[in-house]
Amino acid sequence: MGIQDEQPQRDGDLLVALAQIDTCVGDLDGNADIIMDYSHKAAKQGAALVVFPEMSLTGYPIEDLAFRASFRRAAWSRADRLARELDEQGLGHLHVIVGTVGTDADQDRPRNRLVVLHQGRVEAGYDKHFLPNYGVFDEYRIFTPGDRTVVLEVQGHRIGLAICEDIWQEGDPISDLAGRDIDLLVTINGSPFEEGKGHVRYELAARRAKQVGAPLLYLNQVGGQDDLVFDGGSFVVDQDGTLLERSPRFVQDLSTWTLPARGERPMPSKSCMAEEMPGDEEVYRACVLGLQDYMAKNHFTGVCLGLSGGIDSALVATMAADACGGEHVRGISMPSRYSSEGSRDDAADLAQRLGVRYVVQAIGPEFNAFQGQLHLEGVAEENLQARIRGVIVMAYANAEGLLALATGNKSELACGYSTIYGDAVGGYAPIKDLLKTRVWQLARWRNAQAQARGEREPIPVNSIVKPPSAELRQGQKDSDSLPDYSLLDKVLEAYIERAHGRADLLADGFDPDTVDTVMRLVDRAEWKRRQYPLGPKVTSLAFGRDRRLPVTNAFRE
Repeated sequence: MGIQDEQPQRDGDLLVALAQIDTCVGDLDGNADIIMDYSHKAAKQGAALVVFPEMSLTGYPIEDLAFRASFRRAAWSRADRLARELDEQGLGHLHVIVGTVGTDADQDRPRNRLVVLHQGRVEAGYDKHFLPNYGVFDEYRIFTPGDRTVVLEVQGHRIGLAICEDIWQEGDPISDLAGRDIDLLVTINGSPFEEGKGHVRYELAARRAKQVGAPLLYLNQVGGQDDLVFDGGSFVVDQDGTLLERSPRFVQDLSTWTLPARGERPMPSKSCMAEEMPGDEEVYRACVLGLQDYMAKNHFTGVCLGLSGGIDSALVATMAADACGGEHVRGISMPSRYSSEGSRDDAADLAQRLGVRYVVQAIGPEFNAFQGQLHLEGVAEENLQARIRGVIVMAYANAEGLLALATGNKSELACGYSTIYGDAVGGYAPIKDLLKTRVWQLARWRNAQAQARGEREPIPVNSIVKPPSAELRQGQKDSDSLPDYSLLDKVLEAYIERAHGRADLLADGFDPDTVDTVMRLVDRAEWKRRQYPLGPKVTSLAFGRDRRLPVTNAFRE
């Protein structure tokens, strides 16, 4: 948590607190308690203005909960009561900017609203103008847009207000605020994580700061909500592009920054300038935070998963141990007659390194019992093993009150290389949006981080370097059914994340046989992906949340 700048506050200065918090959708009282707690902390540091994220009182995104009029009334009542409680607890002097849901009185429809709490009442309100309807957003369907700008006055400073998408689009409210002589533009945001997105936010904010002729404060939500992860990383940027404050990412934080008297140049914070984060770290931490918050917000205290000795389950188990502690992870080894001794040893080694609760449950007896009745062959026989393992994982989940984790990666999901009701079972899939090559990359990064801290590597090296295999038949390797992952992932990235069609892929230099194979596998597997658990979105285009194609898809161009 940031601390107050070292220099004393002078007359005319305004100390602003950036309250980057983690909220839960629908939990009005819980979210209000967090807002109260951080407002007290801001007041102790001498702040006069404290800023919270978009829809912080209701949680974000509230999706169709916004249509429930009783919820909107409860949210408005809670905002009004929060204003009184702030005043009763000696914080009435604070200007507290909070996001919530409002109602368009003319149409009786919800609005994405910002309110200012001050002196025991809701002093001002502002409704979001631009309602995104792309990617993960569905706001145009849910909310009605606002149509006016608001300038708040705090201790002689003129502060313009905006909500998230309002700064991404041209026109009002930004163009209007540019002519209103403001000293600071505050935008509250619920901007989900996406690898590489940080610099895009900063560059946009710098342009808007220049446009309005004042610093811009970008306050972002942090935490996981279903398959979205919000990374925080709030910041303040001056109109000349100078970074004035940067909050840490993936954690709740209260940082402060001083807006000087009118006519004086703003200075960078001396105490709140978090370091930038490399790509592997930000993706890994996004996956861990997504799992951690999914557990917390669904009241799970532990997880269980199958440990095969392979790289996918090894990385998921490591993320789980980082999210909730190894003692809260149940690792289940479920060897069959096709499981190599090396894989069994690697699973046991991983469990020991992570300190997970480990159990071996061989599936031979169950497999023989089914085969005695069904006499399956080929793929059906292979999938029977996966489904027996799925039953065992879910049995432990039910018996011990655990969240079952699916360990499939994006490459496997793309190509349908998974078994419905087998390895696809679970309530959450932490690496669902990671291509196989990225799984290996993050495993190496996590081991390197442990080495740098003088700790033992969590993932056995053999799990990283050995050829991947489902081990459902003798001598099986993933390469028997799929192109080599180094090639496959390049085609998948172009086909899925860049939306390249067949002609585009050929122009990219991929050979026709590979292109046709990959496109066929991906298109035919859509029905499986519809049934796969949620997992954290970390790329520009994730299955389920972003990419929704018809289950029957005959288009091949």
